[in-house]
Amino acid sequence: MQAAEMIELWRGGRRESLHLGHAVICDSTGVVEAWGCPGNVIFPRSSCKMIQALPLVESGAADAVGLTDRQLALACASHSGARIHVETVGDWLTGLDLSEADLRCGCHMPQDKEENRRLTCSDQEPDQRHNNCSGKHAGFLTLNRHLGGGPEYVEPDHPVQQAAKAAFEEVTGEDSRGYGIDGCSAPNHACSLKGLASAMAAFANPGTDRRGRAMRRLVDAMRTHPEMVAGEGRACTSLMRAARGKIAVKTGAEGVFVAILPEEGLGIALKALDGATRASEAAIVALLLHLKVLDNDDPVISTYLTGPIRNWRGIVTGEMRTAPGFPS
Repeated sequence: MQAAEMIELWRGGRRESLHLGHAVICDSTGVVEAWGCPGNVIFPRSSCKMIQALPLVESGAADAVGLTDRQLALACASHSGARIHVETVGDWLTGLDLSEADLRCGCHMPQDKEENRRLTCSDQEPDQRHNNCSGKHAGFLTLNRHLGGGPEYVEPDHPVQQAAKAAFEEVTGEDSRGYGIDGCSAPNHACSLKGLASAMAAFANPGTDRRGRAMRRLVDAMRTHPEMVAGEGRACTSLMRAARGKIAVKTGAEGVFVAILPEEGLGIALKALDGATRASEAAIVALLLHLKVLDNDDPVISTYLTGPIRNWRGIVTGEMRTAPGFPS
């Protein structure tokens, strides 16, 4: 089954670009709707951080150190490196009697404009707390303390990563299709789009057992604190706010996006074949509109899907559309 046409870019009355991809909606029984190939195998990248955070909660490690819902949301985050994120990670590490040097995620300049400007103007270098995955890694360190593992917690055979792999295989219902090393140095296991959407459906339909309680707690943390999951002006934060806390969504690098819809009992997973963020953001908006969890007139829709494309002088030069056959 070939990839589906998802998002188009139009200019001068002509289709200029086309984004192909795969998208799957699942409930607790299986596939509800699909475009492209549900069995297409991908790396979920950062879209699966709530799965990677499951052992943190299930093991009792989170409660052992009194993690808050804000910290749990940050454990699932690809944050912008704003002061709110950096300071929360710093306080978290201090509470563990650890420091920034104990992280293994590496450094990059923050996406947050204000913090980026502050560092640039003060001639300061970013540290690992600014890394968009530092919340996930603070969660790894918390679990590592609980498990008594060594300091290199990102190694694939480390107890922390073995726990993350086990959770990943159990909630996707698939054996790992292998792994790649993510941008933050942790293993990222491959699965099918159907497996990833099924995992999101499991988060949308949590049971009352230990895993179900952990799933519900992480989803509630993300929905309650969307500012911790991404940041101001970012799609994840904006979409969760627009849905007024009804959904949890998470982006991943290379055109991946997932959504958890507790009220509908649905999970969504999609992949833009060319890895384009603009395509995955537009496609997830289209699917959320299709499922009626966003209001048709919400400004977030124009921001990521239907709004005009303007040039540097503000002149409208084109527009994005959903391709025929893809929902909107």
